[in-house]
Amino acid sequence: MKLAIGGDHAGFPLKEPVIKLLLAAGHEVQDFGSYTPEPVDFPDIAAKVCGAVRRGEVERGIMVCGTGVGASIAANKIPGIRATVCHDGYSAHQCVEHDDVNAPGVCVGAQIVGIKLVEEILRAYIVAQFNTDADFRRRVAKLADLERKAARELSAGVH
Repeated sequence: MKLAIGGDHAGFPLKEPVIKLLLAAGHEVQDFGSYTPEPVDFPDIAAKVCGAVRRGEVERGIMVCGTGVGASIAANKIPGIRATVCHDGYSAHQCVEHDDVNAPGVCVGAQIVGIKLVEEILRAYIVAQFNTDADFRRRVAKLADLERKAARELSAGVH
């Protein structure tokens, strides 16, 4: 699978081990930074990872920051992106199967989880497929409707 990965300075210590795990499992990985432990703003990295997903350059994305929360918030501001914090294997596959989470689908916190748990999370996330039953398609469509409605309101000046 083609994957995008990115992380801020807080996620930097965990990002390289994650890349090594993904490569060892046979995945292709595009690294969007951070490339040093120097402070960087996670929204900038999340935008790059999500952009690769939106353009179809990769199938899914992964963000590694301090807690995963900020990266998830940033990613969910981008139209067409659904992201969540995952700190367990069940959430990692459930978010794809029921909510069609795409990028950076999994946002993990380097200050929260270690490499063994990240390995379990990523294994579950990568093999998961969206369940196309009518209930799940309807709910994901409603998420897209919420996004479109908010965009229309913003363009109309509604606050």
